[in-house]
Amino acid sequence: MRISQLLPAAPGTIHGDPDREVGGVSHDSRTVAPEQLYAALPGANVHGAKFAPDLIARGITAILTDATGWDMITENVDPQSLAEVTGLIVEHPRSVLGYVSAAVYGTSGSPQLIGVTGTNGKTTTTYLVDGMLEALGHRTGVIGTVATLIAGVTEPSVRTTPEAPELHALFAKMRSADVDTCAMEVSSHALSQHRVDGAHFVVSGFTNLSQDHLDFHNSMDEYFGVKAELFTRAFSDTAVIVVEDKWGEKMVEAAQVPVRTLGRDDRSEWRIEHTPGESDFILHLGGTGEDGPEDDGIALRSPLPGDFNVTNTALAAAMLLEAGISATDLNAIGRTFTASVPGRMEIIDVSGPRAEGQSHPEHLPRAIVDYSHTPDAIEKALQSLHADSDELVIVFGAGGDRDRGKRFGMGQAAARGADVIVLTDDNPRTEDPESIRAAIKEGIEAEISTGGVRVKKVIEVAERGAAIDEAIAAAGASTTVLIAGKGHETGQSAGGTVTDFDDRSRTRSALRARLDGVQTGKVHS
Repeated sequence: MRISQLLPAAPGTIHGDPDREVGGVSHDSRTVAPEQLYAALPGANVHGAKFAPDLIARGITAILTDATGWDMITENVDPQSLAEVTGLIVEHPRSVLGYVSAAVYGTSGSPQLIGVTGTNGKTTTTYLVDGMLEALGHRTGVIGTVATLIAGVTEPSVRTTPEAPELHALFAKMRSADVDTCAMEVSSHALSQHRVDGAHFVVSGFTNLSQDHLDFHNSMDEYFGVKAELFTRAFSDTAVIVVEDKWGEKMVEAAQVPVRTLGRDDRSEWRIEHTPGESDFILHLGGTGEDGPEDDGIALRSPLPGDFNVTNTALAAAMLLEAGISATDLNAIGRTFTASVPGRMEIIDVSGPRAEGQSHPEHLPRAIVDYSHTPDAIEKALQSLHADSDELVIVFGAGGDRDRGKRFGMGQAAARGADVIVLTDDNPRTEDPESIRAAIKEGIEAEISTGGVRVKKVIEVAERGAAIDEAIAAAGASTTVLIAGKGHETGQSAGGTVTDFDDRSRTRSALRARLDGVQTGKVHS
């Protein structure tokens, strides 16, 4: 594509040859290729134009930047070299980067996009959408926190929602792989930082909202407002919004696209008929009855434990219905499709991951690894495990350099829902780990002081691996041990260093040691 053809996406001034062609876009000075357009963006600490002289020496000939960036380039690059460079100068380069990337990589024939936002449940819901579509014979993609999936091939993810050039390059790669539908997580960071600009979703879903990321957003209202941007015509055609909390009700009011509500009461247009603790449920067709009478509904089964995963499964199904999948087709696979989400209510066995209901060695506790790292997520995860556990143990901590205000609430939620708390570290990063644990303990102690809580024992084991070992070694055969917070992550960040650590593999090792009769200590009397 010629630089001049980018003007509709990025109205600005061209310096140099307007017919210069580019075959890609990158804002990363470390990996940008000579044939690509380099986006030199102003940053919090350094302007991307600082790296332009070295990049030009390496063969970069097209740059998108602002006036400040172009001045930096002209001051530091000799006129002869600069003559070989075309600059596209705009006022706010980050705000046009997504649309420029969409123009360069193309949108014709792109996979149909289904977006999911909310605090908890985004990853799980995208995998549930993917599982349903695969069962229906579709060629699918997933973009999110755990990984990027392109027609069954896994690529690692750096962040929940990629930067705009990477995102549109992924869409082009999916198009080449004949992917027809991509389910994608849309984070609040991505919306506020223009990472999803140029992407358009046939339907977007909202799971819930609870405290998280208030180190980035100044308030819950601001956090909500950013999420609400997804439900505008700039990004979405239609929406399905879960109305099981007050934020869902607010989102219905804020949405600027046609909305279907999803919930468990008669007011919801998509209504979940469900007995708590069961995996089977019926999704009633509400006001859309073209494909069959409302009373028949669609028979579905959540392949993941927990009542909240029934809601996630219903959201995935409702979004597919809004995207054009027929109720008849969905009914045919609704109780047979499968989905496994790494680190999301993942049951750990000594021989590897297993499905709910699969056989488990006697005398071993049930161990589950989950990404729950907010007060609401911890509360829901523990609630979902009450019915079939004589005792609940939770191993958890809180991340450093992130929303400090949620730590107190995380402690409260654990005290209400678990019999035993094993407090440990979880990516303390540059913070003092002891101070993080102290903040959580304040919430635990405050909840205990109110009386009537479930927790009977609280211990503190700073080293996360040792905490998991101790919890598994001392748990009874009818105990469930929830290892919460890190989920799929494979590193522990502390003091500026990241070391290899995986809750799932460490839990599996602890179960094997338990099976071999190794006892390392007692968590409870």
